Amino acid sequence: MNKIIVLAVFALFASAASAQKYMTKTGKISFFSKTKVEDISATNTSISSIIDASTGDMKFVGLMKSFKFPKPLMEEHFNENYVESDKFPKTTFVGKITNVSEVNFSKDGKYPVQVAGILEIHGVKKNVESKGTLTVKGNTLLADTKFSILLSDYNIIIPTAVKKTINNSIEITVDVDYSKAP
Repeated sequence: MNKIIVLAVFALFASAASAQKYMTKTGKISFFSKTKVEDISATNTSISSIIDASTGDMKFVGLMKSFKFPKPLMEEHFNENYVESDKFPKTTFVGKITNVSEVNFSKDGKYPVQVAGILEIHGVKKNVESKGTLTVKGNTLLADTKFSILLSDYNIIIPTAVKKTINNSIEITVDVDYSKAP
């Protein structure tokens, strides 16, 4: 299934051969939530992503079951009770670097970027915007950003028994190293 998702990402952006594209299959997305009982965090290092430097178009795809938690029980609750990974196996982001003209992909440097698009989690699609940084280093790009979402916006229900101990707000961190596509 993971190979099918990766192929779908790359097929989505197949266009003119002259387009400058950057890809990864090892992107890192993590999330964090401060709670009264204990902090909740997880990391997924199997995110597939592609950026088209000529248009700013970008896409991320990741399997929900690839998020790893510090405690196995947290991971089990996340997949079975919250995001229902069997029913909603992936998360996606389809968007655009809205100020791509301000990034010089042929000159090493750090560039502030604005990203806007649609984030899908738990079968729900929502518009999100974020400020981030794109660092150009030769034929590689380093992309990073942080933004917050509300679980309730994605129909993720926190059981009443733990509602006072789990925060509805989740901070998402994106840290991705891209290589120039062949």
